[in-house]
Parts: sequence; C-alpha cells; structure tokens
Amino acid sequence: MKNYPQKSQLKHQPAETAEMDEKPVVCSAFGTYAGVNLRDKVAIITGGDSGIGQSVALLYAGYGIRSVIVHYNEPDDAAITLEQIKAAGAEGIAIQGDIRDRSFCRQVVEETINTFGRIDILVNNAGVQYPQNDLSLIKEEQLIQTFAVNVFGMFYLTQAALKYMKKGGCIINTSSVTAFRGSGHLVDYAATKAAIVGFTRSLALQLAEKKIRVNAVAPGPVLTPLIPASFDPEHVAVFGEDTLLGRKGQPYEIAPSYLFLVLEENSYMTGQVLHPNGGDSMA
Repeated sequence: MKNYPQKSQLKHQPAETAEMDEKPVVCSAFGTYAGVNLRDKVAIITGGDSGIGQSVALLYAGYGIRSVIVHYNEPDDAAITLEQIKAAGAEGIAIQGDIRDRSFCRQVVEETINTFGRIDILVNNAGVQYPQNDLSLIKEEQLIQTFAVNVFGMFYLTQAALKYMKKGGCIINTSSVTAFRGSGHLVDYAATKAAIVGFTRSLALQLAEKKIRVNAVAPGPVLTPLIPASFDPEHVAVFGEDTLLGRKGQPYEIAPSYLFLVLEENSYMTGQVLHPNGGDSMA
C-alpha cells in the first residue's frame, strides 16, 4: 500500500502456527451444545487462520456456520483451518490480503456475497502488537501499523459488510484485557483495544434500530502465534502466570464467547464486552 512503509523494520506478524514451540489448543474436547443449529448463517472472520479466530471458525463449523477466513499471509494455517471446517461438516473459503486496504475489505465482502449470498456475522479479530517499554521509542511506522490493522481495518470491513447485513445480524469485535487495565509495554496496542470498545458501544447505539447487535470480547493472555512473534522466549515461558488462574488461556476457551453472542437466545445483549481473561482482577 502506497500510504504505508514498504520496507518494514517491524518483527513479522502475524506468525504461523507451525513456527510455534508450544501449539495452541483450538478445539474443545467437550463437544457442542445440544440442539443448536445455525446452519444457514455465514460469518466473516479476520485473523481466522489461527489462534482465537481459527478456534471461533471451528466452533462455528460445529453448528453449521459457513466461514470466510480472512488472513494476511498465512496460507498454510488457512488451508488447515478450511480442512477442519469441512471435516466438521460446514463450508468455508479463505481470502488472503491486507485489511489496511479499504478496497480489499470491499473485495472480501463481495466475494462472500458471491459465494454464499449473505453475511450474518462479522468477527473483527485480526490484530498486531509490538512491545515497547519506552513511549519515546514507538516510531511512526509502528504506531501507524498498529492502528491501521487493529482499528482502521475493522472500520473498513464493517462499513463494507453493513451494506448486506440485515435484521438479526451480529458484529463481534476482539478487544483485550489491556483496554481495561492498560499495559506498560503495549501502550499503542492497548490504545487500539480501548478504541475498539468505544467503537463497539457507539456502533451498537447506531445499529439498534436496524436490529443488528454489536458486542466485543476482551480476552486475557491467550496462546496464539502472535505471542511468540511478539515476545522473547523468557516472556513466553511465564506468559499468563499473573492471572488469578495462574496460567495462560487457550483459544478454545475464548471461542465460546463468540458463539454465545450470536445465539438468538442471547439476543438481548448489545454494546457489551465479555471478559474471558483468567480472572484478571484489574479488568
């Protein structure tokens, strides 16, 4: 994209699952909720190739939801996710591209409509983070990159998707525990996640008359490819130990929040944030 630095000095993100020493658990061993059938619905999931997005797609597939997996440059993870979706008896497609680009976001929506004919659920989940302990060392490139992926891409895709979303539609945005308790080494990232909370609550007000619900999920420390791509091995080894449960979460433990928010039985919820965070007492 001509408006962003082409030769990045930032550490590559997202990363692929195959590069991880410890692999995240994306499928639950507990089965599915009896009697729930969402087979007609279609979801767009950004960052759906791995981590939380992948786990959401797989959980959705168990209920018949067809998913469009949007990823940046992780085709291997996306292919594995599609295989797992199909093994669960659902349909899915993967679209590779950069959500910082408004035209790509429009392309995602148009391809979804051309393939499945509808959009019922939008999960704005893609994100990046670049740890920096000194605010003065956060360079313009990092600041633009973090906001462009985490916030601007969410705006672009939501704007495009709303053209087709109807009564009963559901938008779910991935925020973070850092939006509520802050983070000394992820100041710009935490700022984007707080912006997502404001976006969620404001858009819920705007779309209430259209009966389209907008909510967010604010996970605590969860093992995804983003973690070893962001931190050194020493940090990864103790990641999540400061929660009340004393451990990091797994993607499959976060995904049920995204299912809860699309169920008709829970349709009396909009403008809210769910907090699967290991009992972080500051959130």
